[in-house]
Amino acid sequence: MPGCHLQPLGVQGSFQDGDIILGGIFPIHYKTAFTKISFTEPPGRPSCEIFSLRAYRWVLSMLFSIHEINRNPAVLPNLTLGFGILDSCNEVNGALEGTTRLTTETGAAILNYQCQDSPLRLLAIIGDAGMAQTVAMAQLLGLYWLPQVSYFNAIPISNDKHLFPSFFSIAPASHLQTYGLARLVAHFGWTWVGILSQDGDPSRLSSQIFRDEIMKAGACVAFSEVIPASFSKTRTEHILGVIKRSSAKVIAILSFEVYTNRFMEELFMLDHTGRIWISLEAPSVSNEKLARAVDGTLGLVIRNGKMPGFEEFVFSLKTSRFPNDPYVKMFWEEAFGCQWTEIPEGTRPLGIRPKPCSGAEKLRDVGIYPDIDDLRVTYNVYKSAYAVAHALHALLTCHPGNGPFAEGSCASLCNYKPWQLAHYVRVVRFEANIHDEIFFDSNGYTPPLYDVINWKMNSDGSVSFIKVGSFDTSAPQGQDLVINNSAILWKNADQQPPRSVCSESCTPGYRKVERSGEPACCFDCLSCSDGEISNQSDSIQCLKCPEDHWPNQHQDKCVPKEVEFLGFSEPMGVLLASVAVTGSLLPVTIVCIFIKHQETPIVKANNRALSYLLLLALTVCYLCPLIFIGRPTIWTCMLRQAAFGIMFTFSLSCMLAKTIVVVLAFNATKPNSQLKSCVGPTLPNSVVLICTFLQVILCASWLVTSPPFPEKNVASQLGKIIIECNEGSAKAFWCMLGYMCFLAGVSFVLAFLARTLPDSFNEAKHITFSMLLCGSVWVSFIPAYVSTRGKHMVAVEIFAILASSTGLVMCMFVPKCYIILLRPDMNTKEYLLGSKTIKSFGFRSYPWVLSMLFTIDEINHNPALLPNLTMGLGIIDSCNTVRRALDGIARLREGKGKAVLNYQCQHYHSRVLAIIGDAGMAQTVAMAQLLGLYRLPQIQQHGFSAVAWTKAGLAQAKYVGGF
Repeated sequence: MPGCHLQPLGVQGSFQDGDIILGGIFPIHYKTAFTKISFTEPPGRPSCEIFSLRAYRWVLSMLFSIHEINRNPAVLPNLTLGFGILDSCNEVNGALEGTTRLTTETGAAILNYQCQDSPLRLLAIIGDAGMAQTVAMAQLLGLYWLPQVSYFNAIPISNDKHLFPSFFSIAPASHLQTYGLARLVAHFGWTWVGILSQDGDPSRLSSQIFRDEIMKAGACVAFSEVIPASFSKTRTEHILGVIKRSSAKVIAILSFEVYTNRFMEELFMLDHTGRIWISLEAPSVSNEKLARAVDGTLGLVIRNGKMPGFEEFVFSLKTSRFPNDPYVKMFWEEAFGCQWTEIPEGTRPLGIRPKPCSGAEKLRDVGIYPDIDDLRVTYNVYKSAYAVAHALHALLTCHPGNGPFAEGSCASLCNYKPWQLAHYVRVVRFEANIHDEIFFDSNGYTPPLYDVINWKMNSDGSVSFIKVGSFDTSAPQGQDLVINNSAILWKNADQQPPRSVCSESCTPGYRKVERSGEPACCFDCLSCSDGEISNQSDSIQCLKCPEDHWPNQHQDKCVPKEVEFLGFSEPMGVLLASVAVTGSLLPVTIVCIFIKHQETPIVKANNRALSYLLLLALTVCYLCPLIFIGRPTIWTCMLRQAAFGIMFTFSLSCMLAKTIVVVLAFNATKPNSQLKSCVGPTLPNSVVLICTFLQVILCASWLVTSPPFPEKNVASQLGKIIIECNEGSAKAFWCMLGYMCFLAGVSFVLAFLARTLPDSFNEAKHITFSMLLCGSVWVSFIPAYVSTRGKHMVAVEIFAILASSTGLVMCMFVPKCYIILLRPDMNTKEYLLGSKTIKSFGFRSYPWVLSMLFTIDEINHNPALLPNLTMGLGIIDSCNTVRRALDGIARLREGKGKAVLNYQCQHYHSRVLAIIGDAGMAQTVAMAQLLGLYRLPQIQQHGFSAVAWTKAGLAQAKYVGGF
């Protein structure tokens, strides 16, 4: 009945009869062209367009192995092994139709039907190469328990013997090969990888396994695209666009070569060959363009082997040897570029006339198989045929009673069942070549041994496969992958492995921060925070250093922090200590000068005892910074602030006492003054003791309640441990300084008010300037002290101590030393009392005298001013003292050589018009007070204008009031 037959797909085949038939399914053609199906007319047959030289070599390997087996008396003696080879066209439909034709042993594919009454002669089927085809065949043959041996792909899920009970694979498990490819990625440190897989569930499973493995190793998938089984320009352009936009330099191809050849050619045309490809196989390269595209590729492929005699078998092939084999003539046309059948004139392309094939051509002359000695898949086909043959041989040589079946029975050639042969295939063990033992594990796989090969384009356009390593899953972890890096010929000029990373590795000292919405391999590198390190590359987080450690410059190691304090061994400490010691000699020297000249008026005039105490206190103040320098201890911390505070307070107390003495001395001389009783040593001594005692009480309370102590400050300055004194109570410290500032302020106010008191040795001015300088130093000290840390903070306080001490010494005592040593004429009682002419002539003031003489002479010669009157003059030297100035007024007022106050011997009015002078402020004030009693005009001298104004005023007014 017509309904008993399935519509054939037109799968071509090559058959040779024998006692037993060994089937083979191979993708001899690829790129199947399908016709449009409308179901309004009989469906057209798909056509296979491109002949595969590589796949036909697999066919030749099967023919060669059957030829060897039939000639080998040790394997299947007295039996002739035939074959049935069909072309799947790399399609599932073609593989399934070929499988049904082989199982029914008819020219048509009839499911579950065998037309012959004789026992099944189909021994097993070898094939196919494609994963999808292999799975479909395994599912179909599993229904009949008919053995299937794959030479190319091991189904990832074939260990499920309920689904694939009779499937075996000479090729190792594909998931192990995928795992090996992931190990290759990890070996070269590639963390940014693209994936191209073929269409179909098995390939997607391999892609998923590969993805999972590289992610376990810390890598990421840049993209994952599926190459369609049928070439699509639109899909190809999309994939190429994804590759072009991606920064991944390494792309894994998990696809059978027939899917990728056309794709790789398109890729080369778009000039994307700067990338490195890694593959699961070593395909043939049909043209130079493809060779350039795959140059430098790394592949993890099944181990190669030797087939003695195969090269001669191939190159001695003649079309006459297989007259009924349609593939031989196709192979011949592809190999020699000739044509067996003349193409009609109307269908031949214009200008193209292929040469006719004669059959006498020699295959050695064209070099279509340059790698004939480097056989991998071809060798697997050879081993697959031998595995089935040895299994059948074991079945036929079984001895009854020792058989593997019920009650030790054996199977025979006439009545064996496919599942019985499957048993012998599962336990077969033989040596295909020297040191190449073949057997299947419990899942139907052979031992997983792979070679790592490097594709290199030769100068003639061919491609060589260079073995650069191996992968053995039975080896210990870490030793399973062996790579000879120096043997790899990389595509780049420096012959170094390319870097394929989304982000460059973070060096130690940095941590990874993932980018939002991107894979984990895409990240930014941020420097560790202060006090943290990372001692490994690509650290996720930084480690905090211990409290007494700090990161080094690269922040990859914790090193002990630098201990800092102001010591005597460093330049700053040496400088400050030298200044302190040297400065202390200054008040000591002054004391020595004062002691030597202690009976002179300038030493005796300003309380000699207070001066000695003040110089002694300043000497100690100069030496106080030595306690601040060096490693702080409990005793130095307790003493340094208190010692300086007390001694400097003592110095300020002496200054205050001196100021009070100056004020009292001038006010006590006034008539009926009640301050005379206060003049004496008791009051200044009491002031010094009381003011100092208050500071002593404050410092003692501070040391008792909250004493300063040394501590390690690890927070103030990065990377340093500052050994410093904790003041214990900040309030006490600032109260101490505040009290000193209070004393300085009181001294400054009193001295400022007493600065105009007339006296040759009045210290008020000196005290004013010293307190002003001291106050400026300590006001500047406060912000500088607060804003610094560590040894610089100590240096600031030492500088303030030295500066303020130096200011007191310079302002108070250097002027006295100047008079004692360089102006002894001023260090006399007469100068102090103003009763002796000073021998030093004033060259600066004498021009003022000349100016007055010149002015009077001019007035006397001016007829417009005071006509008929002659103006005289009287000039007296005040010697720059108050006493001389007052004496000169009296002499001018009385008109005699002697000064008699409030008395005039003559009966006429005084002829003294006015008095000009004096230059000194003290003299001027004293003169003004005295002349005011007599309403006698006084003009402080300012040269010619002052005298002219006086005469003009007299001409215009009858009476001139006092000034």
